[in-house]
Amino acid sequence: MNNVQSTAEIRAHFPALKRSYNDQPVAYFDGPGGTQVPTTVIDAVNDYLLNHNGNSGWAFPSSLETTAMMNMARQTFAEFLHVQANEIIFGANMTTLTFHLSRALATEFNPGDEILVTELDHHANIDPWLRLQKEFGINVKIVKFDTRNGQLDWKDFEEKLSVRTHLVAIAAASNALGTINDLKKAARLAHAVNAVVFVDAVHYAAHHLIDVQDLECDFLACSAYKFYGPHIGVLYGRYELIQPLDFPKLKPAYDTAPYNAETGTNNFEGIMGAAAAVDFLASLATGDTRRERLKNTFNVLEQRGQALLEKLWNGCASINGITLYGPPPAAERTSTLAFTVDGYSSEEVSKKLAEQGLFTSNGDFYASTIVARLGLKDQGLVRIGCACYTTEEEIERLLQALSTL
Repeated sequence: MNNVQSTAEIRAHFPALKRSYNDQPVAYFDGPGGTQVPTTVIDAVNDYLLNHNGNSGWAFPSSLETTAMMNMARQTFAEFLHVQANEIIFGANMTTLTFHLSRALATEFNPGDEILVTELDHHANIDPWLRLQKEFGINVKIVKFDTRNGQLDWKDFEEKLSVRTHLVAIAAASNALGTINDLKKAARLAHAVNAVVFVDAVHYAAHHLIDVQDLECDFLACSAYKFYGPHIGVLYGRYELIQPLDFPKLKPAYDTAPYNAETGTNNFEGIMGAAAAVDFLASLATGDTRRERLKNTFNVLEQRGQALLEKLWNGCASINGITLYGPPPAAERTSTLAFTVDGYSSEEVSKKLAEQGLFTSNGDFYASTIVARLGLKDQGLVRIGCACYTTEEEIERLLQALSTL
């Protein structure tokens, strides 16, 4: 039997959960914008800065230690994503990494080549590719989504895909609506026309364990601060694609992957904290290997998240004046819920909830195309995210507060 720590045991790892506001315990529902961090992550950052701080590549002890710790961090994320360590690239965040990769890929495109993006995406997976349209004459086509259910329009996807498509950029999951896209289908269709696939897994990575080998994508990016780590970005790139790419870089910098894709000095302490976040997730379950422990952890957390989502969805659906957006609980989705309240802007709702210690996010979450398509550009969405430390009692507090607005 897979022994996974209870929610109460998990909560004990997070110092931030002791915070109170207006004499009420804080319930953090803002996880899709950034989760809280466990003590082990904080300790890993502190340990690096206190005991190992130094640039890599030199002969003195702290430099050698930094190099060894970086190698271990790459291996950790290789196991997290089920790839090779030389396919792991670190950067400031997913947005920066995507802009960086897009500039390198542009050197292999020709005017008139096409890129597919989707309306369902965070703009970090739209605007870097649109920039290539402006600067390099590459055509960008935007796939629609169905506003009734928050699902991608696959008919439109297939109609816009062509032999001129060079790259398909698609989110694993919508950070606004929680929709999970069929990445295998996208990869199959894209590869059939010899296009490569770039996946934004920032929102997905916190809820479902990624297996790049299974997804068959060519590039994938995520951000550790969405799954209990520091603010650091991680990019997977298939080695045979990354190695020859002409990344913008300094002349003396390494030419070999994955170092050719990393500009300047890395955020070593952040990377150590990010690796510790993966190890934290693995530590919540039993298993013979880190990957097996991660699988066991995510299997249980997915079940708990689904139960919380159903409670939240059904509770909100029973409150007059609340409109829910995105797929229902029975669909493939994450435990993130978006809604509006009649007579209030999303900011007003979030402020009222915050007064009761319920921290939620509001606006468009950089998924502004979704919000505009829903006709909510001025009002925005309220977004509720369930994390590994979210409890049923917190959901009940939230529903009670919403019912009295």
